[in-house]
Amino acid sequence: MTTLMPAAAEATALTTTTSPARTEAFSFGDPEAVLDRREILDYVECWVNGEWYDPPVSFDGLARSFRAATHHESAIHFKAQVLASTFIPHKLLSRATMRQLGTDFLVFGNSYLERPRNMLGDGMQLKHALAKYVRRHQDLQRFGFVRTWQQAHYFAKGSICHVLEPDVHQEVYGLPQYLSSLQAALLNESATLFRRRYYTNGSHAGYILYLTDPETSQGDVDALRQALKSSKGLGNFRNLFFHSPNGKEKGIQLIPIGEAAAKDEFFNIKNVSRDDQLAAHRVPPQLMGVVPANAGGFGNVVDAARVFARNEVYPLQAHIGSAINDYMGEEICRWTPYVLPGVDQAGQGGLV
Repeated sequence: MTTLMPAAAEATALTTTTSPARTEAFSFGDPEAVLDRREILDYVECWVNGEWYDPPVSFDGLARSFRAATHHESAIHFKAQVLASTFIPHKLLSRATMRQLGTDFLVFGNSYLERPRNMLGDGMQLKHALAKYVRRHQDLQRFGFVRTWQQAHYFAKGSICHVLEPDVHQEVYGLPQYLSSLQAALLNESATLFRRRYYTNGSHAGYILYLTDPETSQGDVDALRQALKSSKGLGNFRNLFFHSPNGKEKGIQLIPIGEAAAKDEFFNIKNVSRDDQLAAHRVPPQLMGVVPANAGGFGNVVDAARVFARNEVYPLQAHIGSAINDYMGEEICRWTPYVLPGVDQAGQGGLV
């Protein structure tokens, strides 16, 4: 067990000092390089604030960023559903609990199961504890459910099974694997919000109508202005007709202002940030319903599902299952092969 030094530190990007004793203001997801003024704080990635170890990143921020981008949330739900669907229910662990545990593990890098005991001391069915609020005590063997300093619940010692994603800086809490792509998810969200505000505003310059035809009278110009003004709001996108029998070529020109460039940049940001998210989650795009931009597509979806099953589903099953089985002292986590009905025969071992 590594030695973690209790110390105070300033809140930095992706680092928070929330605790049952006090709550400090912080901003989650600020664009900042990982090597920019952070190395000096590595030794306090987890520090004791009162009784509890604070997490190395804001779990509240991770929970809110869960819905920041479509492919980020969808990839996590996809993995959690696969884990739940391939889990064989046990009298001590239900499939619904496994779905909750899998979602917590993929979002926070931590998941917790409580094993309550009856009056005779016998273990009862495992219950899910929300990873967002579970904190580890100073002695590392005890856990608590801490929402505020007035609402701290102490779990019985030894009653919590902690499944965590290993971190390179500390051993108290796990961290999710997608942290490196979190900036891409936030960029994707920012691009979408900017685009929504762009259209909701309605006062942006769409184009310039350049009129140089000498045959055009002032009355025609005024009528054209009025027609353009009335095209805004309800009933917009109507066609306009302008008649100039003796007009010259290019006497009327429609010049767009920045719309084409803004459109291209929006699509580039969305596509690049999407690819970063899928790379971090290691989910093939054809399994996520992504429409290919080229005629060649993404390849055979069955082959992609086979590789995903072997390289991603099986390791998740093995990691979560071994942690729970070791804690319980018996095999209660068993899995069925991840198969595609009609494609993989049961006798061939499925996809996993």
